[in-house]
Amino acid sequence: MAEVARLAGVSTATVSHVLNGTRLVREETRQQVLAAMEQVGYTPNEAARSLATARTRTLGLALSAISNPYLGELLHAVEDESARAGYTLLLADPHDDPGYEATAVSRLRSRVDGVLLAPSADSAGTLAALAAQKVPTVLVDRMLGGGHDEVGTENVEPVAGLVEHLAAAGHTRIGFVAGHAGLATTVERLAGYRLGLYRAGLAYSLVVEGHSEAEPARRAVRELLERPDRPAALVTGNNAMTIGAVQAAHDVGLGIPGDIALAAFDDFPWADAFSPRLTVVAQPFARIGREAVRLLLRRMAEPGAEPRSVRLPARFVHRESCGCGRDGRP
Repeated sequence: MAEVARLAGVSTATVSHVLNGTRLVREETRQQVLAAMEQVGYTPNEAARSLATARTRTLGLALSAISNPYLGELLHAVEDESARAGYTLLLADPHDDPGYEATAVSRLRSRVDGVLLAPSADSAGTLAALAAQKVPTVLVDRMLGGGHDEVGTENVEPVAGLVEHLAAAGHTRIGFVAGHAGLATTVERLAGYRLGLYRAGLAYSLVVEGHSEAEPARRAVRELLERPDRPAALVTGNNAMTIGAVQAAHDVGLGIPGDIALAAFDDFPWADAFSPRLTVVAQPFARIGREAVRLLLRRMAEPGAEPRSVRLPARFVHRESCGCGRDGRP
């Protein structure tokens, strides 16, 4: 900076003001500084600037299975919206484990200006630590209420709608593949399944745990389909478990939808390429990602603002795996 100041004929304070926009500088002087910076190849030291301003210009995203290709749209939206606001993104995978989550978020919080968190089944300790450190935080996907900024999808009504759609096609034995126990999304989607059964007047209820992943869902559904009272239709609680359910049906020689109808929560790029193509409820992942970053930037700018809880609608996508028309008739 001293060399830039000497070449431009200004003080180092003026160079600093040009770099950081902390004071109005005459355009002629600003151009002199920029020309001198180019001449000496000067690049601002972001680490040093972070120490001086107590800001890192970095946001943290703590999301389990960040390598999951089904979540690519969400990750892209978060990164794109962050970059638009001048921030880089730092990722952490809490593995849906409360203990590991606390460690992962602890590593994040000293290196970022704010945190986007998809909370585990027990995030009380993590959230308390973030609050104690006054780290701006927004919950993503899994909504807890209780005074947090958060954004996610409607879960109860869309799942109830899938059950009612299958019931309208004449199915009376509709099972459900639930996600990881205790997750907010698992609780809400399970409630939606039961609501759908109630509205359809169905007494049959059979739930297996797929632990939100493909292989555990495959094992659970395979055992379910080998039972004498197996369901004639199935609703799966997320996209990874849908893959497992389809594999399980193939394992035991059952065709979809001829032998068992299938409707799923979550769309994904390959759903329309399956045979049969999958009937799903699609989450607006891109909107969730963009809204999450906007909420976080708002929280960082206005620490005392009232928390906001944003529920975005899901979209029913009718294809072939349910074995019926859009009106529910075969």
